[in-house]
Amino acid sequence: MYNISDKKRIVVKVGTSTLSYGNGNINIRRVETLVRVLSDMINSGKEVLLVTSGAVGVGAGRMGLSEKPLEVTVKQACAAVGQSALMNLYDTEFTKYSHTVAQILLTRDVVSNKERSANVQNTFERLLSMKAVPIINANDSVSIEQLDFDENDTLSAMVAKLIRADLLVILTDVDGLYDKNPSEPDAKLIPVVNKITGEMIENAKDRGSAFSSGGMLTKIEAAMLAKEGDISTVVINGENPRILYDLFENKAICTIFI
Repeated sequence: MYNISDKKRIVVKVGTSTLSYGNGNINIRRVETLVRVLSDMINSGKEVLLVTSGAVGVGAGRMGLSEKPLEVTVKQACAAVGQSALMNLYDTEFTKYSHTVAQILLTRDVVSNKERSANVQNTFERLLSMKAVPIINANDSVSIEQLDFDENDTLSAMVAKLIRADLLVILTDVDGLYDKNPSEPDAKLIPVVNKITGEMIENAKDRGSAFSSGGMLTKIEAAMLAKEGDISTVVINGENPRILYDLFENKAICTIFI
């Protein structure tokens, strides 16, 4: 059995579908629960870095849009509005448990550049040593297609590799990877993946919600990227963030990419 409980440095990625309602507005109760659980994890001695999606979706919701914008300038504007709303909420909630948050916005050119990525790595290490909680997102308010990440699942795997994490945890809206579309009645959860196959990739070609951009395929790609850094990845349902307690007690329903 693969042991999760002894992992110390954890990258947790939370997606738009977990953070917000279907209309794009923030699911405040779920965010409050997530922050409480992460704060408890930190209190237990774990190092937690949070990669958060949701800025564009939350911004779009606040601006009265019915779905995630496609036009670059509108997307950037919504990201600017949504990012401030997200960070304000995270700051408020983490402060309740005496934890200080630090915002890190990244673009692909920063992570892929050797000197810049080293600077980012040093910043992460210093923040963790000072007991701050790094909260990371793509810098969508200024990025363009050539600088953007395909999905924050990809960003989370890059961050995990950069700071040599022990584990990457991706919270999403399903229990994990299934052998077929999870909406089908005979679909079966795959609890452990030792090798990613072409069939898994083909079965995972679904779509995200109206305000999210990812699906299971981007999570498989993130797991493949994390594996390059010898990092295992967990895909788990984030509807109730308290499931993270079960995860670190080795009894959660999820998929673990070894």
